[in-house]
Amino acid sequence: MKRIGFIVNPVAGMGGRVGLKGTDGVLEEALRRGARPVAQSRAKKALERLNGRKADLVVVTSSGEMGENVLEDLNFPTYFIVHHPKKKTSSLDTRRTCEIFLGEDIDMILFCGGDGTARDVYEVIGNKIPIIGIPAGVKMFSGVFSINPQSISKLITKFLDNQVQIREAEIMDIDEEMYRQNNFDIKLFGYAKTIYVPNLVQKRKFTFQSENEDESKRDISYFIRELMKDDTLYILGAGTTTKSIADLIGIKKTLLGVDLVKDEKLVARDVCERDILAHIEGEDAKIVVSPIGAQGFVFGRGNQQISAKVIKKVGAENIIIIATPYKLSQSPHLLVDTGDEELDRTLSGYKTIVCGYRMAQRKKVLGGIISSHI
Repeated sequence: MKRIGFIVNPVAGMGGRVGLKGTDGVLEEALRRGARPVAQSRAKKALERLNGRKADLVVVTSSGEMGENVLEDLNFPTYFIVHHPKKKTSSLDTRRTCEIFLGEDIDMILFCGGDGTARDVYEVIGNKIPIIGIPAGVKMFSGVFSINPQSISKLITKFLDNQVQIREAEIMDIDEEMYRQNNFDIKLFGYAKTIYVPNLVQKRKFTFQSENEDESKRDISYFIRELMKDDTLYILGAGTTTKSIADLIGIKKTLLGVDLVKDEKLVARDVCERDILAHIEGEDAKIVVSPIGAQGFVFGRGNQQISAKVIKKVGAENIIIIATPYKLSQSPHLLVDTGDEELDRTLSGYKTIVCGYRMAQRKKVLGGIISSHI
């Protein structure tokens, strides 16, 4: 049997759909905007497929929403509570739990959260114990997260069978307040030990900046402008590639947010899920989105405002994916992690990616339960 430390950050990811790009320091505002917890459901989805292997684990965790509730709901046979946080938890509870883990002969730490949670775990654990994250935050640029929650069961099973590599991966994070102001300044905080199986663990985010990249983005923009129809609402995702479209038509776009455009005019800026749903009611709409860096995520990282509910309402056939040739060359395949497995399967398969002026590539998009032998 192996001993796993398990931590859930109850507020992770709550800022995503409401357009806050994180919850650091703005949890009350997220709640005011109608944000709902997502970490518990993501953690359950990660562990529910372990089935018969649950008996091979001893899980050490915190009480309530920080771990116990998930284990109880999934009928884990052997788990121990080592920390009892107050009802309103904080990063201090994550750190305190990790301090206790250091004395509990833990083989691996499984946490559910985003980059902020990864930092909290790393700053206590360092590289003493391998860590792996269930992706539940708004931003996940670090290299210690699984591709999606469903991949965790496979990772743990392979860990139990000694079929994983142990390697170092980057702990990355950004200042969320600066992020909300469209300033993207990502920092490296260190290297943590993590478990690794190809295609089950995400890459860290790279940023691509070069003269050729800028030219490719301009070419894409000219082509997308030609494709834009009158009386159609366009949902422009985050990033510099989509921003180049807005620059071309003379609109001041949110670099790291989602904006709505119709007839080459800005309809709404930096919108949340609720805003998008209200604006697309009764409208012909299309989504224009670019994958996140070398991670290759089309949906589920940094653009949670374009939620499963939004995608279903717009229709998968009305999604336009854009990416520069260089970015596509860095990603063997693209990924989706909407939180809705059925939708992820619908979005999977070979898709046409606009990569230049009247140019496109076919690229495989993966979602749902991803094989480690792709």
